[in-house]
Amino acid sequence: MRVTFEQLKAATLGAVRVQQDEQGIHFYRFTEAQEALYSRTAAKASAYVRSITTAGVRLHFRTNSCSLGLAVTVTQGTSRSYFSFDVLVNGKRIGTLDNIGDTVLQGAPQQELPIGSFEGAFDLGAGEKEVCIHFPWSVVAVLKTLTLDDDATFTPVKPDKKILVLGDSITQGYDARYASHRYAAQICDRLGAEEVNKAIGGECFFPPLAATPDDFTPALIWVAYGTNDWSKDTEATIRTACRAFYEALCTSYPGVTIVALTPIWRGDHAEAKDCAFLDVQRLIHEETAHLPQVTVIDGYDLVPKDSAYFADLRLHPNDDGFAAYVENFYHALSEVGYDRF
Repeated sequence: MRVTFEQLKAATLGAVRVQQDEQGIHFYRFTEAQEALYSRTAAKASAYVRSITTAGVRLHFRTNSCSLGLAVTVTQGTSRSYFSFDVLVNGKRIGTLDNIGDTVLQGAPQQELPIGSFEGAFDLGAGEKEVCIHFPWSVVAVLKTLTLDDDATFTPVKPDKKILVLGDSITQGYDARYASHRYAAQICDRLGAEEVNKAIGGECFFPPLAATPDDFTPALIWVAYGTNDWSKDTEATIRTACRAFYEALCTSYPGVTIVALTPIWRGDHAEAKDCAFLDVQRLIHEETAHLPQVTVIDGYDLVPKDSAYFADLRLHPNDDGFAAYVENFYHALSEVGYDRF
């Protein structure tokens, strides 16, 4: 049977808008007002297409179907053309629809791979089970059809709380081979919450985004900017944007706990810039100290300082790097009591 649009919409996580047209079903993680900040601003226009990728989008449901069929169309959304749709049954990945195959991404995540229309069939096994399909972080994905066995059951599964996640390429998911291995996905799973991911590759502190809230109240917000700010801006500019961003975020979401996650290590951290790389960590502490909603967690030591943990060998973690990130970040959240809420 073909699962209907209304059923799929009810089972969608991580999208603030779901729309259907002749191409299929589109999933949007930014509101129209938030997207307009990028599409209508010349300085941010290049980030617009990255904002309409499907990072953090999932379908989550219970079914007794023994099989699942997936048909999708993907178009370029980032500098990475590889993608994966991960199918999990009762929390374990049982298959993936992707264009990667045996391609070695380590050291070459920007290589060109085919995009377009793809289909996959998956054996879910007998009995009732929970199925979760993680959509790609790297491309703009449109769902054409999702099929189950005739007369199969279909019950949406949704957590009762949401976590709002803001950040740059690392938080969007670069360079996870599998979508379900992104650190944001794994942390939100551990916290039992729906991930609403607003991260965009190349992004810096952007106060207008913080001042344009969603129409829900998150249980927790975490923010991970700073590495692009360091590589592009002066210390004075970073200070001003950082302070304005967190002040606007506190105004948009009064009373909500905000975690400010400082940048993880990067291989070129010793390059001469207007400020030292670790100065970004210091100034985030300084520019949020007056905001009681904000707790700073230092990110520099959360991923091993070894190129083997980075797909591009210097900046974006691979799946092993993300696994370490998850363990260490979750431990840091536990230390400040944010592993339960």
